[in-house]
Amino acid sequence: MKTRAFALALAVAGAAMAAPQAEIDAAIARGVKFLLAQQATDGSFSDPQMPALTALPLWALVKGGEGGGESAKKAAQFVLKTQRPDGGFYVPKPGRGGSGLGNYNTSVCVSALYESGLAPKRAILDARTYIAGSQLTGDDTMAGGFGYDRASRRRYADLSNTSYALDAMRRTEGVEEFRPKGEAKADLNWDKALAFVEHLQAKDGPRAGGAAYNDRTPQGGLATNATGRVQLRAYGSMSYAAVLSMCHAKLTRDDPRVKSALGYCSKFWTVDENPGMGSQGLYYYYDILARALSVAGVDVLVQPDGRKVDWKEELAAKLLKLQQKDGSWVNDNNRFWENDPVLVTSFAILTLSLCK
Repeated sequence: MKTRAFALALAVAGAAMAAPQAEIDAAIARGVKFLLAQQATDGSFSDPQMPALTALPLWALVKGGEGGGESAKKAAQFVLKTQRPDGGFYVPKPGRGGSGLGNYNTSVCVSALYESGLAPKRAILDARTYIAGSQLTGDDTMAGGFGYDRASRRRYADLSNTSYALDAMRRTEGVEEFRPKGEAKADLNWDKALAFVEHLQAKDGPRAGGAAYNDRTPQGGLATNATGRVQLRAYGSMSYAAVLSMCHAKLTRDDPRVKSALGYCSKFWTVDENPGMGSQGLYYYYDILARALSVAGVDVLVQPDGRKVDWKEELAAKLLKLQQKDGSWVNDNNRFWENDPVLVTSFAILTLSLCK
């Protein structure tokens, strides 16, 4: 009788544990259904002038189990058609003095195409060459980083674009073995990239370990403390971008720099806002949070008071509550285009796929 009762208890416990997983799968399925209904006849989503806005739904469809479907194939073909002779994925916009956010678009597109398995290796290799050629050189604080455009007239880099570029290059590095003999391999100066990230990390104060967007622009995180000294303002999404970037630069979670960043993440843990930014970029925050902690191999965040945070459980529960009746997610705050339900739903699906 005891054996039977113990087996029954295990079965009940297993069912209880399986319920959240089933809810996550169901939410992803509803989100995928919403995305499928939003695709244009040419395979694109949202703005066809921004290939990344098609690549992100493609990536979400793949993680949602639709990678082999016609919609994913059409999306991949659309993205592939935007690849330029220099290897980048973007739509040129000369009037803006740049190349249509080439660095951002290329990093997102090559990552999505790689994950989909729907792109020829040549396309991935050429995109890697483009990204490697976009890294800033020199000796100032921008060196090692990436901005939105390789063709920009100004010298500029930020942690968001840099983290996307580092993630794309590390994610696709295995394709280099297929590069033709005699052709130069594409890679980054990882030491310079790490130095760029480190510079943006707060070394002391209440937000020690957190990271800022960059050190030049007001929106990037410049603040003035009580003494009138200008300092970098660390906030949530960029702090996780720092963790992701440092791990891609081959630092482990035991490295003091990573530990410091994770300390900030634990201290300011929340799924109710993007710390320091409120509702701005909230779903990007969820996505970068999940990617960073997954790459770092962190399952539990320990807060200063000792409370252990199962981030996958709390993040998944929050996203389940935020899903709309039509299966979509959307942010009322349009900063960073987050009132686009296609973009935000893609972020949500990608995030949930890492909470499973």
